[in-house]
Amino acid sequence: MGAEEGKINTVLDTDRQERTVIVVANRIPVAEGWEEAFEERFRNRAGQVEQQPGFVRMEILRPVESGPYVVKTYWESMAAFRAWTESEDFRAAHADPPPREMFAGDNRMEIHEVALSQEPK
Repeated sequence: MGAEEGKINTVLDTDRQERTVIVVANRIPVAEGWEEAFEERFRNRAGQVEQQPGFVRMEILRPVESGPYVVKTYWESMAAFRAWTESEDFRAAHADPPPREMFAGDNRMEIHEVALSQEPK
């Protein structure tokens, strides 16, 4: 049974407290020349996701060479992520889409549960 069925593994976070974590990775191919504008949109966003129950953190990963940007959000549960995607805050956060020219193709979203997390001892 995976995250889609509601079973999430328990892992240790950076505070060494047990918590349940899923990771949503949105792979976004940004067109050449639009990288700074893409990053700027995230710097200037309204910040609704941070207010959501069950939200853990967000990371924007810039490709080192070629490839898509990856927007990763971490959630305490699949239910918390789904509640965010069905919320008025989610609709507001996505109400002003960027120009289509910003993208070199379609995004691809992946959802993973954290099976193992290692930190320095």
